Amino acid sequence: MSGKDRFSRARRCPLSAETLDRPASAATPAPARRVPRWRASLHRAAPALGLFAAARLTGILVLALWAWHVGRSPRALLAKSWDSDWYTRIAAHGYGRTLFWPDGAVQSDLAFFPLYPGLVRAVATVLPVAYGTAGLLLSWLAAGAAAWGIYLVAERLCGRPAAVLTVLLWGLLPHSIVLSMAYTEPLMTAFAAWALYALLTRRWLWAGTLAALAGLSRPNGVAIAAAVLAAAGLELWQRRGRADWPVWAGAALAPAGWLSYLLWVGARRGDLLGGYFAVQDGWTSRFDLGRGALRFVRGMVTGPTEFGYVMALVITGAGVLLFALLVSGERPPLPVLVYTGVLVLITVGGSGFFESKPRFLLPAFPLLLPLARAMTRARPGAAIVVIAGLAGLSFAYAPYVLTLARMAL
Repeated sequence: MSGKDRFSRARRCPLSAETLDRPASAATPAPARRVPRWRASLHRAAPALGLFAAARLTGILVLALWAWHVGRSPRALLAKSWDSDWYTRIAAHGYGRTLFWPDGAVQSDLAFFPLYPGLVRAVATVLPVAYGTAGLLLSWLAAGAAAWGIYLVAERLCGRPAAVLTVLLWGLLPHSIVLSMAYTEPLMTAFAAWALYALLTRRWLWAGTLAALAGLSRPNGVAIAAAVLAAAGLELWQRRGRADWPVWAGAALAPAGWLSYLLWVGARRGDLLGGYFAVQDGWTSRFDLGRGALRFVRGMVTGPTEFGYVMALVITGAGVLLFALLVSGERPPLPVLVYTGVLVLITVGGSGFFESKPRFLLPAFPLLLPLARAMTRARPGAAIVVIAGLAGLSFAYAPYVLTLARMAL
């Protein structure tokens, strides 16, 4: 077994993309050998990217039609709803906004990581567009880059048919409207997917750099940093501590983005190690191993609740089940397992904003691998039924959550 496949030696997927990094054979025509690797991968991913774009464009169109019907602006819904408004305000005015609520909640914009609003500001400076439009352009580009990276990771693990389905399913999740909004999930997922691909192809410096950028994008970007550190630890253990310098450099870079922002907020708040977590506590967001979530679920069971909360519970439970299937059935490489496991742990173990848990799971795209593989083995009719049902739910849920629901996204 070659060094490039060390992370994947235990995988079961029957259609692995073993040829992804092999040089062209002698029988390959000369022009094909000169095609850049990135262009070849983009050509392979084109069907998946086309389906993903069609899914998201249809979702936006359905939302726009409903928004016009109820007298709302589709652009405002996509660019200014909930956290989108916080990000565009940071991009326009910098940090410094704090809201105090009667129930004791203290919402500071320091809870939002800086890379996305910084990029929004850069786009709005270069192009003659408003900050909300800049945020949408950035999110749409990031969603496309994420879909490409997801395809390459899934192709390497399970082959091309499952990879195409994985990307399509990701674009049809009930909360996939977030991928078309001025939110950070598309950007963080793009960095994370390409970092995982870099790990699977043993590009340590790229993996560390992309993980650092993911860590500057969202709090749960720490998941990809954990994946890089776990992969580096495995490499060091297998080589008995004699790994090459890129391994050490990638491991050092991976948590740098996440840690740097936490320390910056801590210094600004006068509590270097605890300042950021105090900010999150003001938003009622904390990690308590799921105790707060269990209390919320008990309240849902014993009293009236909104449909969105029920959906959040169902989707979160499905995420836990899919993770169990991923671990037991797919046996993914260590970095994929760690990345997905940390995201699931943060989602399930966190309290506050129960309705946002499905959104927190959006970057956990490896959860879709067991379903995608099962669909490749099923009859075409069964796969079509699953896709059609998921599409209907996704396209209907976006108008509900953005125009009818009284809860945060």
